[in-house]
Amino acid sequence: MTHETPAPATLSELAALVGGSLRGGTPDQPIHGVSSVADAGPTDITWVSGRSYLKSLADSRAGAVLISPSLGATPMPAILTADPEDAVRRVLTRFEVAHERPPPGIHPTAIIGAGAELAADVAIGPCARVGAAATIGPRTRIHAGVHLGAACRIGADCELWPNVFVADRCRVGDRVVIKPGAVIGTEGFGFIFREGEHRRVPQIGIVVIEDDVQIGANTCIDRAKFGATIIGRGTKIDNLVQIAHNCKIGPNCIMAGQVALAGSVRLGMGVILAGRAAVIDGMSVGDGAKIAVGSIAFKDIEPGGAYFGTPARPHIEFFRAMAAAQRVPDLIARIEELSKRMSELEAAMHDRKAD
Repeated sequence: MTHETPAPATLSELAALVGGSLRGGTPDQPIHGVSSVADAGPTDITWVSGRSYLKSLADSRAGAVLISPSLGATPMPAILTADPEDAVRRVLTRFEVAHERPPPGIHPTAIIGAGAELAADVAIGPCARVGAAATIGPRTRIHAGVHLGAACRIGADCELWPNVFVADRCRVGDRVVIKPGAVIGTEGFGFIFREGEHRRVPQIGIVVIEDDVQIGANTCIDRAKFGATIIGRGTKIDNLVQIAHNCKIGPNCIMAGQVALAGSVRLGMGVILAGRAAVIDGMSVGDGAKIAVGSIAFKDIEPGGAYFGTPARPHIEFFRAMAAAQRVPDLIARIEELSKRMSELEAAMHDRKAD
C-alpha cells in the first residue's frame, strides 16, 4: 500500500475513465489533481455542473474542465460528459490517496474473546477488542481501538474505523462502513418519573445495520427497548447524527450532520433529512420526502415533496407564510395610521357635539 501522491493522469485517460470525449488540448496533457474553478492551476482539472458557473471559467487557470456539451464553449480544454458531477466523482477516485489500513491478520495487541469466529482474511488492528462469540465476515477491516461486543455479528467487506463501538448482539451487514468514534447499540434514553425520581427503563433490544450502509464519525444509534433499531440497506448517515431507540430507517435514506431522530421514528424509502433536521418521537416520514435544514417534524410527513420550517410544512405553504410575514411591518404601519385617523375623527366628532 502506498501513501504517496498518485501519478499524473492524461486527458485521454480521464476522458476514457468518465466515458466522455475530449475537446481541445492534447490527449497526453498531464493532469495532477482536481480543484475548484477558482483555485485550479494549469495541471488541475475542474468541473462545472450548471450554466451559472460558466462566467467563473473565464478567469480560471485550470488545465481542463469537466462539463456538459450543452453548456457550450470553454476557454480551456474540456472533457464533455452528460453528468459532470458523476464524472468528477470518478476523477476524484482516480486521484484518491490510499488510507492507512491494518493488514490482514490479528495485531498482537488485539483481544479476541472466547468462541469468536473470524474469517481467515480479516484484519484486526492494534488494541481492538472482539467480544466472546462475536463473528466477523471475510475481508472485513477492524481498525485500532474498535470495540465489538459479545455475540455481535459483522458481515463481509466491512470497514470499522478507529474507536468504533458496536455493543453486544448487534448485527452489521455486508459492505458497511462505520467512521471513527461512531457508537452502535448503547442503551436508548429510557426513563420514567416515579416517586420523585427518574427510573431507568431497560433497553434489551439490538441494532441491525443492513447492507451497504455508511455511518459517519461520532454518530450514535441507540439499541431498541425491545426488538431492533433498524438502518435500511444503502442508507448514508453523516457525522454527529443521533438515532434513538426503536427507529426504523428505510432503504437509501440520507441524513446530514446533526440530524436527530427521537424514539420509534419511521423513515420510508429514499427520505432525505438535511442538516439539523429533527423528527419527534413516534412520527413517520413517507417515501421520498425531504425535510429542509433545521426543520422539525412534529407530525407525520406525507410521501414525496419538500418540507420546511418548525413545524415542518409543505414548501409552498412555508414560502407563502414567509411572504406574508414580510408584509407584517407594512401592515402594522397601516394599522397604526388607521388608528391615528380614527382617533382624529373621534376627536373631531366629540368637538362637534360639544358645539
